[in-house]
Amino acid sequence: MCTSIAEMSLADWPRQTAVNLDGVFLSVKHCLPLMRRSGGGSIVMTSSIAGLRGSATLAGYCATKGGVRLFAKAIAMECAARGDGIRVNSVHPGVIDTPIWGKIRPDLAMPGSNTPIDIEDIGRRQAPLGRVGKPQDIANGVLFLCSDAASYITGTELVIDGGITGGAITRTGPLAVRAD
Repeated sequence: MCTSIAEMSLADWPRQTAVNLDGVFLSVKHCLPLMRRSGGGSIVMTSSIAGLRGSATLAGYCATKGGVRLFAKAIAMECAARGDGIRVNSVHPGVIDTPIWGKIRPDLAMPGSNTPIDIEDIGRRQAPLGRVGKPQDIANGVLFLCSDAASYITGTELVIDGGITGGAITRTGPLAVRAD
């Protein structure tokens, strides 16, 4: 997953797109006719903050997640043009405590390191809210986008990242790093 584009094989590229784009395409292609027959609904596609910004050694992943973002917008416009009652949005998780972190080689995520990835530490350092996100945080966002409370929302992104894409901060409160 974490490799330089110069080291990524041509076989790795379609594998990345098959997982992150083809699956989304096939899901939408086959659910839209059923949703249209049933009178509408909501589609929420999962992208990533990597679909909003670049990240070193994640070019393939960023490209596919950016593709999901724009695919969601295109399908939202198609559905709106048809007036079929289907809303389409994307969610963009940041650092979320899921099993994927155990599959990333530490030396590729942090060059020179062989210690296991500490997701809690990454959340503390990267997220302005000072913590890693939980799967329930993403589920809550998806539930909102699927609910009637979001009935006027289509073609947009819901970023759930603890503030990572908002910018950098200097901690001054209880989460401030102390230099002893």
